Amino acid sequence: MTGSPPRTLLLWCPDWPVLAAEIVDGVPATGPVAVLHANRVVACSERARAEGVRRGLRKREAQGRCPQLTVVEHDPGRDARAFEPVVAAVEELVAGVEVVRPGACAVAARGPGRYLGGEEAAAERIIEHVAQSCLVESQVGIADGVFAAGLAARAGRVVAPGGTPEFLAGLPVEALGRSALADLLRRLGVRTLGEFAALPAGDVLARFGFDGALAHRLAAGRDHRPLAVRQPPADLTVTAGYDEPIDRVDAAAFAARALAEQLHEGLAGHGLACTRLGIEAVTEHGQELHRVWRHDGLLTATAIADRVRWQLDGWLSGSNGRTGARPARPTAGIIRLRLVPDGVIAQAGLQVGLWGEAGAERERAHRALSRVQGILGPEAVVTAVLGGGRSPSDQVRLVPWGDERVPARPGPPTAAGTDPATGRGGGGAPPWPGRLPAPAPAVVLPSPLAATVHDAAGEPVVISARLAVSAPPARLVVGNGRPAEIVGWAGPWPVDERWWAPVEARRRARFQVSLADGAALLLAVEAGQWLVEAIYD
Repeated sequence: MTGSPPRTLLLWCPDWPVLAAEIVDGVPATGPVAVLHANRVVACSERARAEGVRRGLRKREAQGRCPQLTVVEHDPGRDARAFEPVVAAVEELVAGVEVVRPGACAVAARGPGRYLGGEEAAAERIIEHVAQSCLVESQVGIADGVFAAGLAARAGRVVAPGGTPEFLAGLPVEALGRSALADLLRRLGVRTLGEFAALPAGDVLARFGFDGALAHRLAAGRDHRPLAVRQPPADLTVTAGYDEPIDRVDAAAFAARALAEQLHEGLAGHGLACTRLGIEAVTEHGQELHRVWRHDGLLTATAIADRVRWQLDGWLSGSNGRTGARPARPTAGIIRLRLVPDGVIAQAGLQVGLWGEAGAERERAHRALSRVQGILGPEAVVTAVLGGGRSPSDQVRLVPWGDERVPARPGPPTAAGTDPATGRGGGGAPPWPGRLPAPAPAVVLPSPLAATVHDAAGEPVVISARLAVSAPPARLVVGNGRPAEIVGWAGPWPVDERWWAPVEARRRARFQVSLADGAALLLAVEAGQWLVEAIYD
């Protein structure tokens, strides 16, 4: 699909998670406030920033910089509920508002620009109306495409038509909002969006995968929505009617999850994924409610359910925002709910699961494994999760089926790969100094096997404290087995872990060896003892 992205007006409320905490929970946003998720700062107030608090800091470090810091846990539902009156205020002036995320919403700039006296006049009118209606400060950016408009909003700019690529070219790669990709690009010498956009699209797709290709289009000023988005067939829309009107948030959450799973299964059956979701509701009194949510990635079943739940919570809770804002609660309970996949893309380029991502096979496998767990216990069925670490055994964690797939150590290997020279994981993973270079071994032994290694003269090979090898390894004996000739070897790669804790300290050196029979092994020397840790395919 060719042509420039449509002119987009995006309204952005700075530090929205902090402001939402003030609106809903009464936390004073004028003081030093930080919103935390997974023990890290995801948003902070202006007063906190003046004290040195920044996004990404751990809780302890943030409190060290600002002892008076008020800590609030991240709550996406709270953010969405508080943002609903702001979206309603924008809709009083313009039609077709899309919620990008709580704190930001977008609309096509052509209509408001025409009937409000130009794009700049429309931006000023919307900002003023939101301030008067909800007592919320906001900024507006206008550019070609949602991504560029979001960046323009942070500067309060109106980018001239056709000037979006030039506007984006000088911005740092961190503006993409993909920290892992930005870190890798900087290590490759690519520092600005303009430099990233200049790379060949085919090379970017091959090196960084599907998400990297989307980011490349954004950096070039081509919003990724025109990439493969089309109007879905009518049968993908899902609707549910309720005999008893829904007027409680908990009942709405239950209904949202069931309908979201139905929508996701329908999309997956056609090999599609949703990027923009329309949520429609009809109340018992005939009142019609409508909202559109969009997402830069692909909406999973859980992500769809979350957004439906947040939206229903915003409608049913009647959040009024600050004093003076109008109530948003409908006049009666909801009797019909409809989900419309307003924008979809083909899942081409996405890696499917072991049983695929569509159809009855995946559900049948899930039911079968859950049944085995019910008979044998939760630990009877496990799946492997890759994470960070220096040795192959450190990088794999076995997680019971159905549990959250979280690595034991930060820094999972990514599609960007691993640098064999440094052992750094691609895509911004922690470097893990001392990590084995690629390729990874095919079989990791649950318990290392004792072995002996001799040189050509039959003397044991020893490693000095300075990692000097006494002689080239020539023969290997595993346990009481027969000697095997070593025809090639590489190493040593040293690991000196937790040296500051004598009880937990561990120091060893590792080797890769090739045997005459074609086998390849990963060996380690620890406390003078040779061990076989893994086998290469």
